[in-house]
Amino acid sequence: MPKSIVLLATLEGWRHSVRTVDGGMHCGRLTHIPVNADPAEARAAAAAMVIGLAQDFHRTRVDVAWDPPGKPGYWNAQVTVADPPPNTFG
Repeated sequence: MPKSIVLLATLEGWRHSVRTVDGGMHCGRLTHIPVNADPAEARAAAAAMVIGLAQDFHRTRVDVAWDPPGKPGYWNAQVTVADPPPNTFG
């Protein structure tokens, strides 16, 4: 289950590392996002990737909350289990 995301802007493209609750890590590159893309676009793509992975592999909805910007070219986000939708059947 994902716990956090680190997103890095590099000369080769947008790199990501996803930490898991059990201490694992998945690293890769956002291949469909251009190197010169706006950071907000890269953050949205990384969040969508993690949300999709949580849904596909864990059947769990998650929220991604980006921390305030720190170093240029570096972003960190926390991943938490989303609140269940409200019961609409009373």
